[in-house]
Amino acid sequence: MNRRITIALMLFCTFGLFAAGVAEQTSPVYPQKPITMIVPYGAGGTTDISGRQLAIQLEKHLGKSITVINQGGASGSIGARTVLDAKSDGYTVLFTAESLGTQRVMGLSEMSYDDFTPIMVAVNDPKVIVVHKDSPYQTLQDLVNDIKSRPGKVKMSYTGPGGSGHVQALIYNKMGLDMALTAYPGGADCIVAVLGRQVEFTNSNYSTVTGYLESGDLKLLGISALQRLEAHPEVPTLDEILPGSQKYLGNPFTPLSLLVKADVPATVVQILREAASKAVQEQAWKDFVAKNSLDKLYEKYPDEASMRSFFTEWESLVSWLLYDNGAAKISPEKFGIKKLHY
Repeated sequence: MNRRITIALMLFCTFGLFAAGVAEQTSPVYPQKPITMIVPYGAGGTTDISGRQLAIQLEKHLGKSITVINQGGASGSIGARTVLDAKSDGYTVLFTAESLGTQRVMGLSEMSYDDFTPIMVAVNDPKVIVVHKDSPYQTLQDLVNDIKSRPGKVKMSYTGPGGSGHVQALIYNKMGLDMALTAYPGGADCIVAVLGRQVEFTNSNYSTVTGYLESGDLKLLGISALQRLEAHPEVPTLDEILPGSQKYLGNPFTPLSLLVKADVPATVVQILREAASKAVQEQAWKDFVAKNSLDKLYEKYPDEASMRSFFTEWESLVSWLLYDNGAAKISPEKFGIKKLHY
């Protein structure tokens, strides 16, 4: 009897191992169905434009369609929450700007980059200073001089507290410039405000204003970075006009990243990363990056360790800048964000 039981158990274990092996070999390879990309901002902004272009290239290497859904609101926190509430299967991904690094200190949500696994830190869309085509400002120095002569009077449109435009304004404040900030729902609305002469200027992402620059509706005065743009070598950078701003302007203010939930399986993460690496080698993507003068962050941060290090550095600089200037509600210390920069 004991021998029969032993044989039965051996057969059972052998069958179980065989079945497990078959199941592993025949398990569906990701992806088996269309993928949803959540862009947590409105249509027409830099995140939307870049996300849609990346989705087109990703489809070529994943073999499935990618539906891009704009879900704006609360500085990106609504769309980010949608991704966290979805299944951890990689079929809902997030293409977002920098707001994940500031939502906690701004009191908008408890989310941060730590809740996600990075697939790719894609690009940075340079910040540029634009005015209406008929603006009296002919140069960046003209604008700076007027702001200094009329503190709190020159109107600048921006996307609200904690956004990249707000951070830019705080840097201006540190350099002795005091503007009248007027908040709008999104980057496209900020541009419309300039076109409608509701404000004197705005800090836009370059990719969102190229069409207006080509049509002549907007005038480009300056670049909020350390290097001039190849497309406009005649336009000065802000640090050329405002000495002392260099330590802030080297930071990419609008880093765009492709993320998934932190607990998405490693195999799925690897497939997405390989597809993203191939996607940015597509000529259509390279042309898009060149046309919009985007910084190729995926070359600077090619692996998970470097991506997470970048997020930590970025979160430290911007969170403390917001808090020390009274713009953030909660101290970064509460979340263990060390003061790494200044």
